[in-house]
Amino acid sequence: MPDARAIYAVSAFRSLPRLLSLLDRNPLSPTYGCFHRDYWLYRTSDFPDAVRQFGVHALALAYAADLPPNPYRGNAQIRRWAIAALDFWATIQHADGSCDEFYPFERGWVGPTAFTTYTSSESLRLLGAEVPTAVGKRVKTAIRRAAQFIAAGEAEHDHLANHHAMAFLAVSTAADVLNDDEIRAGLPKLFDGFLRYCTAEGWCLEYDGADPGYLSATVSFLGKVYARHPSPELREVLEKAVEFCSYFVYPDGSYAGMLGSRNTLHFYPHGFELLAPEIPLAASVANRMASALAEGKLVPPEIMSDRYVHYRVPEFLLAALETRPRPATLTPLPYQRAPFVRVFPHAGMTAAAHGPAYTVANLAKGGVVKSFEREQGRLLINDSGWVGTLEDGRTVTSQWIDPHYTQNIQENSWTVRGQLRVVPSAKPFTLWTHLAFRLALALVGWSPRAAHWLKTWIRKSLILDSRPVACMFERRIELSKTQLKITDELQSDVQFRQLLLGGELPVRYVPQSRFFQPHELESRSRILSDEELARVNAGELFQSVRTIDVETPQERTAAEEEPANLHVPSF
Repeated sequence: MPDARAIYAVSAFRSLPRLLSLLDRNPLSPTYGCFHRDYWLYRTSDFPDAVRQFGVHALALAYAADLPPNPYRGNAQIRRWAIAALDFWATIQHADGSCDEFYPFERGWVGPTAFTTYTSSESLRLLGAEVPTAVGKRVKTAIRRAAQFIAAGEAEHDHLANHHAMAFLAVSTAADVLNDDEIRAGLPKLFDGFLRYCTAEGWCLEYDGADPGYLSATVSFLGKVYARHPSPELREVLEKAVEFCSYFVYPDGSYAGMLGSRNTLHFYPHGFELLAPEIPLAASVANRMASALAEGKLVPPEIMSDRYVHYRVPEFLLAALETRPRPATLTPLPYQRAPFVRVFPHAGMTAAAHGPAYTVANLAKGGVVKSFEREQGRLLINDSGWVGTLEDGRTVTSQWIDPHYTQNIQENSWTVRGQLRVVPSAKPFTLWTHLAFRLALALVGWSPRAAHWLKTWIRKSLILDSRPVACMFERRIELSKTQLKITDELQSDVQFRQLLLGGELPVRYVPQSRFFQPHELESRSRILSDEELARVNAGELFQSVRTIDVETPQERTAAEEEPANLHVPSF
């Protein structure tokens, strides 16, 4: 059994100096307590990103936590900086209680507001009477205003279950810290709002499908509420979510990834540690993921961007504080069980232990597939499907969740057929588009209604607005005790500049994704040769058949050698 407590703590404390470097620690500075270094030091941002203030929770925990090794416990400077960070958060709030994350006047419901309301509430509780009276009063006023804004409900139509779970957690925590029954009265509505995004299969909606990475975040958020206010309704949701998550714990120690609707790789352990004494499978997941973190198979805080490292450090500190001794015998994870096939028809996702292999796929997402050798954890295949560039410059892909795809899921044969879809534009800002955007914000940002409309439009433009093109694909995945066979067919009425099959190439815009993981070193993409591309552009049917001997993992293809010196497009 790994020493999970030490693994979490060491990983978190390793990133504390980085968090402190992101913080303005000068008490004479007008931005004292700001964690957004791009704003207070580099001056490359024209507003303070409130999400960075999530880091105050890490400081409050480091100050209070009895966790060896913890050189920060009881340190007066850490306490002062945490108090300054709380106070700064209170000053950057809009009058309606909202905060900004990606741009000025965003007025984000959960991203910048609920997340930081939760951490500010928890940090205030941890620091207690050591917070000066005047600061405590300002922070409590800001928490109350933010909680009222959150409890009023979603106005952005983001369809993100983890956001609804965090809204529920933030208001619940604020109500406890403020001992405010008026705020507490908003909780049933928030929980009902969350339940709209839950399914009987255990997963919760993230845009247009299941995303195991963000589902682990939902387990963490709801688990925190359940620990203080247990209820049968919460327990049922959590138990089903833990089971669904378990199928995406892979034999090599990695988790989730491109099979999910949002391609996220992160794993939030705190909820699983909280649930481990009650739900045996949660203990098994937590145990394997702690080992994977120690092995470098999970995304650690140190490789995450400055915006998101703030989330991971307090999550690991909380997990370390909650870790309990494991039972002598753990419930087997899905990849450790006797051969089986599990289908989640509503999600369009499948998992199978067949012979010595473990294979998972998302048919709803065009047949994205991963397969591993179960005992040694070797990667057999990691395939995100088709990605190509058309002659008109648009990027198209099969790895898109499309309700019009035709799926045929048998026990040992999984097939999906549909049209490639255009990836929403991800062109970088130019000077002129940036100026136009900032001008629009200056003109309409004063209006909460306009701000929420603008955010809905941005989300649609960058993330959701995809259209089919006249190019049909079919993927058939066949499993046996000895082999994994993947047959891809493609026939097009559009002209391609470049076309690529396989490998790990996520294309959806998701800020908390695309962090490097070691298995990418073994992931291969195949770029079609000029001759093959000419045949595709002539409207001929292109077929690729790959057979993997799962007992001797060696892939055999009709065109095994990739053409050399071809430019791989960036997305």
